[in-house]
Amino acid sequence: MEIKRLEHVRILMYSHDTFGLGHLRRCRTIAHAIVERFKGVNVLIVSGSQIAGAFDFRARVDFVKIPSVIKLYNGEYDSIGEYIDLDDILEMRKLIIQRTAEAFQPDLFIVDKEPLGLRGELIPTLEMMRKQDTKTILGLRDVMDAPHLLEKEWSKNNITDKIQKYFDRVWVFGPSHFWNPLEGLKLPDGLEDKICYTGFLDRGVQLSQATDSHFLPDDYVLVTAGGGGDGSVLMEQVLAAREFDSRMDIPIVMVLGPFMKSESRERIRLRASSLANVTVIDFENRMEVLMQKAVAVVGMCGYNTFCEALSFDRKALYVPRMHPRQEQYIRASRGRELGLCEMLTPDEASIPRTLADALMQLQKISKPSKNLDASDLHGLDGVCREVEWLVGDEKPNSPTKKPKSRQEVMIFD
Repeated sequence: MEIKRLEHVRILMYSHDTFGLGHLRRCRTIAHAIVERFKGVNVLIVSGSQIAGAFDFRARVDFVKIPSVIKLYNGEYDSIGEYIDLDDILEMRKLIIQRTAEAFQPDLFIVDKEPLGLRGELIPTLEMMRKQDTKTILGLRDVMDAPHLLEKEWSKNNITDKIQKYFDRVWVFGPSHFWNPLEGLKLPDGLEDKICYTGFLDRGVQLSQATDSHFLPDDYVLVTAGGGGDGSVLMEQVLAAREFDSRMDIPIVMVLGPFMKSESRERIRLRASSLANVTVIDFENRMEVLMQKAVAVVGMCGYNTFCEALSFDRKALYVPRMHPRQEQYIRASRGRELGLCEMLTPDEASIPRTLADALMQLQKISKPSKNLDASDLHGLDGVCREVEWLVGDEKPNSPTKKPKSRQEVMIFD
């Protein structure tokens, strides 16, 4: 990899982080790739994650913690502190973000997923960026949600018009043939020309990460549910399948995640203790290390898990969340359609025999590399080409590709 120098470039990233670890981990992955590729670049991540400090950051990458809020299962938000009003927290967040941007004076401002931030908290900062030379980028997952649900959510505040107004580029973190996250939306003139499909954000293990801090078995199946806030059901379904079928003797390593409720955590640990070859880990901030050493993965098909399984060429079985968003279901369905993974719905996985059979078959399916184009996993290269173009003189090598229309996978109501 060629290391280049971009003198005195500052990049500000925004990660709203109200549920799980996905947004922070994606921003951190991008930030690390940029500073690894370019000398002279400093990245500052504004994050609302409660556990941002639990992760290591490379030199020239740092974060500013803004007050955390939580997203409830009904889609509403609430404050974490019992005696702190949500409106007061949102006002503090908005002001901290704006003051940070004023002091940092970024050359690039990268916004993860939420175009206007939580409850519009980015609007003052975005207005400020338009009055100066800062380039603004909106980063979108490969899949946002079912088109009809995203249209309903975004039409309330004319989000697509505001994306056109506030952003110079829209990065989609996936290949164009996999999914179009804006499919079904009416886009204003000119917005489509701003879209760049980077490819999936590829993952790897650094030498500094390679030492394993756990005593783990060989050739295990990794079971992960990201942050774990709603992952206890999947963990207990896997345990039920293991209890049902004594033939399943392959080692299992479960990572519960930092946001799993303590009572669920204790119940899973107790249940796992009566089974052979089941190891339970509360939290691991280097999931790439565990993924690299696994032979297969069982998860919910969040973006990071999906990219990690592809990057390490691991066979995967997904049981996606289907409410309130259908993002994971769409990703898992499309992945199965392309031969990249297998999938069960939550209802199917709730039947021990069905899940046990699927776990046994997992050993027999092809690795994703058999059906994956290698160029689909060069997302970090795509991001770095864009960064170089936006703050330098060179046009990206790969032009923006307009996705071909295709029939959608079946969406559950």
